[in-house]
Amino acid sequence: MTLHTYRTGGAGLPLVLLHGFPLDHRMWDAAAALVPGERPVLAVDLPGTPTDDEELPEPSLDASADRVAAELRSAGIDRAVVAGLSMGGYVVLALLERHPDLVAGAGLVDSKSTADTDDARANRLRIAAEADESGSVAPVRPMSTTLLGESSRTSRPELVDTIAAWIEDQRPAGVAWSQRAMAARPDRTDVLRGYTGAALVLVGDEDTVTPVEAAEHMAAAAPQAALVVVPRAGHMSALEQPAAVADALGELAQRADDPGR
Repeated sequence: MTLHTYRTGGAGLPLVLLHGFPLDHRMWDAAAALVPGERPVLAVDLPGTPTDDEELPEPSLDASADRVAAELRSAGIDRAVVAGLSMGGYVVLALLERHPDLVAGAGLVDSKSTADTDDARANRLRIAAEADESGSVAPVRPMSTTLLGESSRTSRPELVDTIAAWIEDQRPAGVAWSQRAMAARPDRTDVLRGYTGAALVLVGDEDTVTPVEAAEHMAAAAPQAALVVVPRAGHMSALEQPAAVADALGELAQRADDPGR
């Protein structure tokens, strides 16, 4: 796993960004550049990504959370605002359960707190097996289109090519590992209910992967959650509408800086 620094120094808690599947930290580049203020902004590449040269453990998002916590603490970060998109959001929830002292603010972007349905779990395991058997990322190539909202596919078709290139860079073994890890995750809605820190739940209004209803479910569970629905964005809201996502993350971080705000 590798910690990537977008911005150093400045006042305020660090903002740490966790990426979605089947991508890496680069999906945050545009939004990270637009986060208001001068606080540190970093991103972590999760297990199985191209820059992760550690041996993969048994597939589990708990293992991802433990690695994130260890990576941040080794960098001298004991308290941070942590935001994750999709799979990254699942890891944020695991951090809340396993390393609550680390999370001063939680951002859940185009994600959900519930476990997979039986059909969704079976599909993940099928894709994992295909990635292993083929030794390629072919099973997830179609995601370069399905991750985006209709508005982006129509008005910014170059984003399809961008995501496709990022997917091609991924390790097939990492794709398989992440799918199995996500398939094994539990429902963590109760973890969210018990979290009293600053929280953001953000979703694109065209997200068909984790739709607005999933975001509303999380926002209702978290006592201090702000719900933000981003127009003209699908599942990759941070890439499709980076300014809106950056502003929402900046507001979350300010609330975490000043809990009484």
